[in-house]
Amino acid sequence: MARKLDASSAAIRAVRLMEAVAGSERPLSLTALVDAVALPKPTVHRILGDLVADGLLAREPVGKRFMVGPRLARLGLGAMINSGTRAERHAILQGLVERLGETCNLTMLDGSEVVYLDRVETAWPLRMNLQPGSRVPTHCSASGKLLLAFLPKARRTRLVAGLPTPRFTDNTLGDRRRLAAELDLIRGRGYATDNEEYLAGVACVAVPVRTGRGRVVAAVAVHAPTSRMPLERGLTFVPVLEQAAAALAGTLEPAIETPREPKAAPRKKVRR
Repeated sequence: MARKLDASSAAIRAVRLMEAVAGSERPLSLTALVDAVALPKPTVHRILGDLVADGLLAREPVGKRFMVGPRLARLGLGAMINSGTRAERHAILQGLVERLGETCNLTMLDGSEVVYLDRVETAWPLRMNLQPGSRVPTHCSASGKLLLAFLPKARRTRLVAGLPTPRFTDNTLGDRRRLAAELDLIRGRGYATDNEEYLAGVACVAVPVRTGRGRVVAAVAVHAPTSRMPLERGLTFVPVLEQAAAALAGTLEPAIETPREPKAAPRKKVRR
């Protein structure tokens, strides 16, 4: 019989705080976290200090609100890549590759980079070999631009402002104003493209993976040499990619959608 965990233990309290921060689309203030976990303010302040010191959480340079730290991000990424739904996820990608005949991948945003959660290669001899955990830039990849486009606007603006935008090909969007304009376009139409922006001769199309709450948490994409898949042909794959994205959402949602902590019930005033 499994031992019931003590909700008052320091470890469980720390986990609850990390869950609250990781489950929020924006950094959280101390007051918001006190409300979220229904713990005394001094207790929350002390635990947050320990989590920041250990790199599990981080603080904004200006607003001082709390956000996911690098250590927690690595932990979450490792858990996602090696989760129990990995086989199911891989099978969905495998089926997608069989339908489209080209390499497909599942990615997430990690800081200012795109990280591969899973990837299934086509049988064609001309292809790239990127393993789960590999990273590519955001500003010139279809998945990266898509994931940027669906961030909350304030976070997206901050990220783009400090984003490195080196040019890899003649088509790379190295100008941040042009990139910002394309992100607005992507958010409106619901898919993103890489028209030989990262690698000359390679095109890519990506669509969002949304949880039940509508939050975009990942991207599923197809890419191939333009000799086999000109961008125009890749765009015809969007409906099939969207079907796969809906199926993949079911493999990600249990790990991503953090249950919201109920707020503490207001105390009744006692008449004296």
